[in-house]
Amino acid sequence: MSAETVMWVAVIVGVMAVVPAVGSLLLRRRRDRLRERFGPKYERTVAEAGDRRAAERELRARRERSGPLDIRPLDPDARRGYADRWAAVQERFVNEPSPAVSEADLLVRAVMAKRGYATEDFAQQASELSLGHSRTLEHYRQAHEISGRAARSGVSIRELRQAMTHYHALFDALLGGDQRPVRARAAARSPLTRPRGTVGPRR
Repeated sequence: MSAETVMWVAVIVGVMAVVPAVGSLLLRRRRDRLRERFGPKYERTVAEAGDRRAAERELRARRERSGPLDIRPLDPDARRGYADRWAAVQERFVNEPSPAVSEADLLVRAVMAKRGYATEDFAQQASELSLGHSRTLEHYRQAHEISGRAARSGVSIRELRQAMTHYHALFDALLGGDQRPVRARAAARSPLTRPRGTVGPRR
């Protein structure tokens, strides 16, 4: 075997060794981007699909279908107005926890609409929020679930507090900016001081 043949054999063997490693690296990077973009929704989709590759294909297709969203920032006046309304909702929770949770849901959706997110369908909301607020999407999902049960049957004060906490996490993310004045104002009459019990369905 000539030296040139030996050299080409070595090159081919080297390429065959490198290609799988490069492919694996690219796959990991693409997977990391999906995890970063969709947050907890990534693992949930994988669990529901039962196959990681199929789940990742669905998430990539969802991202492409969504396209660039026309999400608008809030101007300072709108941000202050929504922050004041949230403080009022938290204060209402002290005496009317179930209606306050319902109002929190409406307020979060109002902010979403103002910023350009879908508000008619929860699945569409979750899909769009997963593109920009993947880290707080799970809060919204849990708040929505508790709020739905509260509308159908009795739920505990503890669960309603959890719903308010979850709504607040997404509300802060949607508002952006410094929300310390809202928290300071609401701290004087925190819902966490309420005794535990059960609240009936909303009227």
